[in-house]
Amino acid sequence: ITLRKRKVQIAEGKFLDIQKKEKVRFSDFAQTYLTTHAKVNKRSWKRDADIIKTLNRFCNQKTLQEIKSFTVDEFKRKRSAQEVKPGTVNRELACLKTILSKAVEWGNLKENPAKNVKLLKVDNIRVRYLEIEEIKKLLGCCSGRIYTIVTVALNTGMRKGEILNLKWSDVDFSRKLIYLMTTKSGEKREVPINDNVFNVLFKVGKISGSPYIFCGIDGHPFKDIKTSFHTAIKKSEIKGFTFHDLRHTFASHHVMMGTDLKTVQELMGHKTIQMTLRYAHLSPNHKKTAVDRFASQMDTIWTPEVKSGKSENVETVDRVRSRLRDLNPRPEHYKCPALPLS
Repeated sequence: ITLRKRKVQIAEGKFLDIQKKEKVRFSDFAQTYLTTHAKVNKRSWKRDADIIKTLNRFCNQKTLQEIKSFTVDEFKRKRSAQEVKPGTVNRELACLKTILSKAVEWGNLKENPAKNVKLLKVDNIRVRYLEIEEIKKLLGCCSGRIYTIVTVALNTGMRKGEILNLKWSDVDFSRKLIYLMTTKSGEKREVPINDNVFNVLFKVGKISGSPYIFCGIDGHPFKDIKTSFHTAIKKSEIKGFTFHDLRHTFASHHVMMGTDLKTVQELMGHKTIQMTLRYAHLSPNHKKTAVDRFASQMDTIWTPEVKSGKSENVETVDRVRSRLRDLNPRPEHYKCPALPLS
C-alpha cells in the first residue's frame, strides 16, 4: 500500500518536494519583470527595457528552465566576441541575474543559474577629456539645441539624463543655480551656472505648454541626442569620444586649474571621494601642495633655534665630520681604487 501511495505521489510530483513548474518563456517573464518590478522600483527601467531586447534575441524562445549557467556564460562570451564594451556586458549580465532572481523569488525557478557567473573586468581608470582646442572644434561643429546641450554639459558636468530632463522650474536665473531633484546618487543637488550656461539657456525658446527646456514641438523631452551629437563629433574629427566624456572634460579641467578634489566631488555630485580620485593624477602638484601646506603649518615646531649664526643641527653635522676626519685621515691625493669587474 505504501509503495503504491509513493508511486502516485511521484506521478503527481508531490514526493520528495518535487513540484511541477509551469514552463514560462524567458521573454514573457522578462516583460512581467519589467512591468511589475522595474517600472515601479527603478528610475533606470528604460535601460532595463533596452537590455531585455538584447537578452530576448539571445534566448530565442527559451523557457526559464532551459537557461543554465552555461547559457549565461555563452551569452557573455558571444557579447564579448561582438566587441561590446565590458561595462555594457556587465550591465546586461546584472539585469539577467536580477530577472532570474525574481523568477526564484516568485516561484518560477528553484535556483538562479546566473548567480555564480563572474562579471568581466572593467578598467574604470579611463578618463577621456577634450583639450581646449578640441572643445573649440566641437562647439564650432554644433548648432541649434545640440550646441546648447553640449555647452551646458561642458560648463556644469551634468549627466545627459539630468540635462535632457531639465525643466524651466529647475533653473533659478536670478541666483544662477540649477536644482536637480532626481540624480543618480539619489540625492538632490545644486549646480552653479556660469555666464556661458546662463546665456545659452536664456536664449532657448519655450515650447508652449511644456515644462521642459529641451523638448520637441510636441512638448515631450528629447529621449536621446545620439544622432546630432555623433554628427558633430564626426565633423570635428574627434576620435574615441562619447557624450559622457563631456562630464570628464568638466572635471579634468577643474582639477588641472587647481580646484580641490572635495569641491570637484560636490560639483560632480559624486557620493564618495573615490569616484573623484580618478582625476587626481591630472593635478601633478596636488600632493606636493598638500605636504607643503602641512609643513608651513608645522614650521614653528621643527625649525631649530639659531645659535651664533648656525643652527644646532648644522653644528652637530660639523662636529661629526670633524670627528670622522680625526679617526680616518686621508691624504689630499687619495683616490678610491677601481673595483674589480668579477
